[in-house]
Amino acid sequence: MPVSSFLIFPPSIFIVIPMAGREHRLLDKKDIERILNRMTFQILEKNQGCERLSLIGIRTRGIFLANRVRQRIKEVENRDLEVGILDITLYRDDIFKLKVPEVRKTEIPFDVNNNIIVLFDDVIHTGRTVRAAMDAIMDLGRPKKIQLAVLVDRDERELPISPDYVGLFHQVRTEEEILVRLEEIDGLDAVLIREP
Repeated sequence: MPVSSFLIFPPSIFIVIPMAGREHRLLDKKDIERILNRMTFQILEKNQGCERLSLIGIRTRGIFLANRVRQRIKEVENRDLEVGILDITLYRDDIFKLKVPEVRKTEIPFDVNNNIIVLFDDVIHTGRTVRAAMDAIMDLGRPKKIQLAVLVDRDERELPISPDYVGLFHQVRTEEEILVRLEEIDGLDAVLIREP
């Protein structure tokens, strides 16, 4: 591990304090609100309303994004859609690399058959999470259509998967990380880039 800074104590005892990478903000709370408003209207327009529409959030932050869009659809269409919660752990193609996979509950309170499913995730990168999510959904039935909504698309796909609804497209270097913070779990709304 590279030493970013250290404190020296006599006689030749030192403590290493690793410095976190620099972070800068891509989106703030207002930006995220505007994006979700736009995304809501895009979903409604593309699907000509919300008939046979169901929302599914990929754990963890995809759930909160799906719930926020659900609330906006309720305000616009006066219809309360159900939101499913999807855990993709057992469908990951790298599960063998995990020492102890943390499997959490999938809760889909509706029949996916013949429904238009809008799948929510915070960031799309390689496409492997979305592939796992689609496999999990297909095990539950045969939707009419699966659409993908993401807050941030950071590009560099490894699979031929492309989102239908994108909040922000932002290419980053491989070593950089995009961090999505949502109030429901993190106490604030922001999208950050962390540099090494």
